[in-house]
Amino acid sequence: MRKPRIAILGATGVVGREITKITDELGIEFESIKFLSSARSAGSKITFKGKEYTVEEAKPEVFDNVDIVMASAGGSTSKLFAPEIVKRGGLIIDNSSAFRMEKDVPLVIAGVNDEDLRKHKGIIANPNCSTSQLMLVLEPLKKFGIKRLIVSTYQAVSGAGLAAINELRDDTIANLEGKPFENKCFKKPISFNVIPQIDVFCENGYTKEEMKVVNETRKILHLDDTTKISCTAARVPVFNGHSEAVDIEFEKNVTPDEVREILKNAYGVKVIDNPENYEYPTTRDASGVDPVFAGRIRKNLAFDNGISLWCVADNLRIGAALNTVRICKRVIEMGLF
Repeated sequence: MRKPRIAILGATGVVGREITKITDELGIEFESIKFLSSARSAGSKITFKGKEYTVEEAKPEVFDNVDIVMASAGGSTSKLFAPEIVKRGGLIIDNSSAFRMEKDVPLVIAGVNDEDLRKHKGIIANPNCSTSQLMLVLEPLKKFGIKRLIVSTYQAVSGAGLAAINELRDDTIANLEGKPFENKCFKKPISFNVIPQIDVFCENGYTKEEMKVVNETRKILHLDDTTKISCTAARVPVFNGHSEAVDIEFEKNVTPDEVREILKNAYGVKVIDNPENYEYPTTRDASGVDPVFAGRIRKNLAFDNGISLWCVADNLRIGAALNTVRICKRVIEMGLF
């Protein structure tokens, strides 16, 4: 099998740089690689595997002779270039929300629904960051029949990009020094605060972020529309790492010990669950590493056959860059490019 010719679109952004780093870490083999960005960042330099590359401006013609594009440059950019990539015989693994809910586009978490990759027609979508970590926990428990799911997410500012990271830092300093600060990335001050809004509100009162979790969960796990799912998403003053409180009602009876044992042996999951000794996962445990951490596994007191748990993950890795590169690796291994 020949090695693919790869491009990273949005290479100079926060997630793009993480994709570059993880491409090296996972040992992705390639015939050639390109780093692409907007005109503003074109011409800058990226060092990768000991070699210096010049970042190229993303234009239709740069996708000639490219097999796989890992893209994290925003939905409008993906919509602009995806048809050009496909027309030239390439495959785009897209990190934006542009194609996630399109019927003919596989929405994939590597290690959860790899077989859906075989259905691709040139575009593969990477799910929302909060959905991604949730799926690695839910997939091995799906055999008990998911009847109802309630998720509350506590999301770090890195999910909103570099400007949001800087805003948390600067707002915190200003707050501590008693100085005024004008927030721009968020609708409310983020320092020492929790904001119960991520993305815009929909007609049903939920935000787009919350509906992404609902709709993407159904699509990835192949759940029917009768499965009841609800989500509340909040932004918290944490630089990196999303946390989720998850309440699941199953069709079949399952005990916390059974869930603990299943998740200990699940792909991409690490269990930290010894509350008597204050051992449970936090965002500091997750930052910079690959696993989704699960803990606080206990019987849910409100649901029949219910389980409650807590999970955390590095949102820039599993929620974006890591899954993108893992998909790329699966595509190469399955010969789907």
